[in-house]
Amino acid sequence: MITLDTVNLEIDGPKATIYFNRPDKKNAMNPQLHRDMNEALDVIEETGGVKAVVVTGNGDSFSSGMDLEECFLRPFDDPQLFYKTNLVALKWFQRLKAFPAVTIAKVNGYAFGGGFEVTGLCDLAVAAENVKFGLSEINFGIFPAGGATWAVTHNMPRKQALYYILTGDTLTGKQAEEYGLVNKAVPADQLDAETDRIVGKIVNKNPVTLELAKQVYEKTTGLDLPAAIDYDQAKLWELSRLSNNEWITVALKQFEKRSYRPGLKTYDRADVAS
Repeated sequence: MITLDTVNLEIDGPKATIYFNRPDKKNAMNPQLHRDMNEALDVIEETGGVKAVVVTGNGDSFSSGMDLEECFLRPFDDPQLFYKTNLVALKWFQRLKAFPAVTIAKVNGYAFGGGFEVTGLCDLAVAAENVKFGLSEINFGIFPAGGATWAVTHNMPRKQALYYILTGDTLTGKQAEEYGLVNKAVPADQLDAETDRIVGKIVNKNPVTLELAKQVYEKTTGLDLPAAIDYDQAKLWELSRLSNNEWITVALKQFEKRSYRPGLKTYDRADVAS
């Protein structure tokens, strides 16, 4: 466990877990937390070998969003300080979205504003059924910014996204599952087990394949079919080169011997070393 001022980081082989650690402030994101998040992501990248990164909160909250006093009120009279303070947050939000490992939000409690955004930026998300999500920005006179509106519009249908943006109403974990913000909502006492189940499916996959699969998804969402095929074929050649053709020389060779069925499980990567 690596303990920073406002974030704890635990690395266990191919899995890393980041804990927001301001439980007395509902894990509100202050400038120090933004700096600590960048440091935590640095450590994970420098460690190498991490395939899944779980983001969660200590205490009864995932994150209540930005610390309104420390991020907005206090630096407001100094334009340069205000800009620099919030630039740190915007940096790690973008890093999380494009992180090489698979990112999984484990939403254990309140997720408002920036907490809602982080849920939407992660590749996958699991929530307790009874947690509360919300975009309360409209209640203090602004709209969700810093990527929060992007996260909502890229995870939820238009009518639902606009409803929560414009009203500030909250939604439960179960509703978040219904609208596509999270993959699964489960009873709170099953949250750890469900997250571990998903992590277990991720960590036995080829890390190069995981990273490039994310890249192909993100790029091809904005392409027509011919351009998407051109892009994914180029990425397939890149994958083959970077992984020494593992999908042919290991995975499909195992399939040829009928030692596994791709529709049911992942091939045995133990053969890669040999």
